Amino acid sequence: MSVRIIAVLAAASLALTACGSGDDKAAAKPETTTPAAAAANKAPLTITDPWVKTADKGMSAAFGTLVNTTGAEVTIASGTTPASPKVELHEVTGTGGNMKMRPMAGGFVLPPHGKLELKPGGFHIMLMDVTRPIRPGDQVTFTLTLKGGGTFAFTALGKAFKGGNEKYKPGH
Repeated sequence: MSVRIIAVLAAASLALTACGSGDDKAAAKPETTTPAAAAANKAPLTITDPWVKTADKGMSAAFGTLVNTTGAEVTIASGTTPASPKVELHEVTGTGGNMKMRPMAGGFVLPPHGKLELKPGGFHIMLMDVTRPIRPGDQVTFTLTLKGGGTFAFTALGKAFKGGNEKYKPGH
């Protein structure tokens, strides 16, 4: 038998062995967190369906559902992204046509095993003065800093969205 045939047989054997891990449940489960969260697996947070509003300039916002994977309260104190020099954690308040955005005093607080939905017209991660246009399909990375130390990184997909016309009230 030539060395080449032996190498091919060895590679085929390894491939068959790797496929038969016996963990069919893990293979069938869809990934609902970003690759960064899945790789960390020790992170106190995960995020599902992260996306960021497209923008040519000015402001944009990131959305998704944050999930606290621990039995303790987790507070997100701040965030950063290469797409913007300034990131704020926001909420939208008011009623009817008088909706206003404002920074969250104290950050986002997630109770033990709790969720926080980031959505247009509600809680969101605000990007001030985007540094370059964000287009549909763009991958935008974020790093959230947690109160007490630690960070959580994720990537959000650029999506076109018409809406979110709230007024911004800085300093409130």
